[in-house]
Amino acid sequence: MNFSHTKPNDTEYLLDGLRDFFVYKDLGISTATNGKVVAQLVRANMAPEHGTGWHYHEAEFHIVYMLKGWAKFMYEDKETLVEAGDCVHQRPGIRHFLFDYSKDMEFLEIVGPASFTSIPTDGPCEVPKPSSWL
Repeated sequence: MNFSHTKPNDTEYLLDGLRDFFVYKDLGISTATNGKVVAQLVRANMAPEHGTGWHYHEAEFHIVYMLKGWAKFMYEDKETLVEAGDCVHQRPGIRHFLFDYSKDMEFLEIVGPASFTSIPTDGPCEVPKPSSWL
């Protein structure tokens, strides 16, 4: 493993992540850990319309730490509001759906391994409609 130190202007937010309605900022951890862990900032890029859809990740470790704003998730059949300062550990294989978020939403996501996958799946329940940014 290598030492890594990323300053705010070292990388930009890009549209090259899992979802086109978010932008992602790589923090250099995947390179430093030879792919064992990824750390990225995720920011809202457009209003929620459909959300992420029901899915789970093939990952050994996954946390979301909300930095700004809020997001609403369904974790299995439980609606969960995640607000600035909250930390969520998404256990391996948990079905979830991010369905609503604020315009200023930004979170830190740390996942191992860095090459984790997102697998669409059927959900256990209906999902509430997202709010409007208008």
